[in-house]
Amino acid sequence: MINTRLFIVSARNFLNNQWLTRGNFLNLRREYSVFPTHYIKPIFRKDDQDTLFQSEEAKKVSHEQIKPAFMDETSSEFYDARVIKFINTLMKNGARDLTTQLVTKTFENVKRMQIEQYHKAKTDEEKASIELNPFTIFHQAVDNCTPVLYLIPCKKGGITYQVPVPITPMRAQHTAMKWLIEAAKEKDRKIRFHVTLAKELIAASRNQGRAVGQKKELHKKCQANRAYAHFRWM
Repeated sequence: MINTRLFIVSARNFLNNQWLTRGNFLNLRREYSVFPTHYIKPIFRKDDQDTLFQSEEAKKVSHEQIKPAFMDETSSEFYDARVIKFINTLMKNGARDLTTQLVTKTFENVKRMQIEQYHKAKTDEEKASIELNPFTIFHQAVDNCTPVLYLIPCKKGGITYQVPVPITPMRAQHTAMKWLIEAAKEKDRKIRFHVTLAKELIAASRNQGRAVGQKKELHKKCQANRAYAHFRWM
């Protein structure tokens, strides 16, 4: 008969030995990635590569093992990490091709609307104030819709308080994109989605529209519940 208690103690001592470390031949940590954790992320942008070669870090990285880049990570001048994030947020059921076409048509509509407004402008000052680059308009729209705070429920004494808490950059960006998509979906059935989304991006770039309104409402609620901010640390 095997003594169960003695077996558990022996196994615990076995796992606590110093030779069971990361660099040794036995590693009991489960890894879900194909590549080990000591592989570094690739630097696929030419500007980042030039900056790396000019620094002393290039000597350290030259002999390191590097993970391969993803399919959507290219060195093209049209590559934009925030646009890819927006496509992933908009995508449903893995339909990446359809989502990419929608975003491309949205940027085309933004370009056409701005060019029409540019030709309708009468003075040179008005023409100079009109932005024609759809990528710049997209970044301005996301920045204008990005919240600074958000509310979390906190239960104290049987009462649930809405506590304002600083929001992380990744969550703030995702929230801004989600508001833009939801605002574009609230449309008439006769209007195509990419047309409404283009109008919403232009309005948000001017600090207007439904998505900007949602951000302002959230900040008003956080301002109204500022008295409960100390519950964050309790």
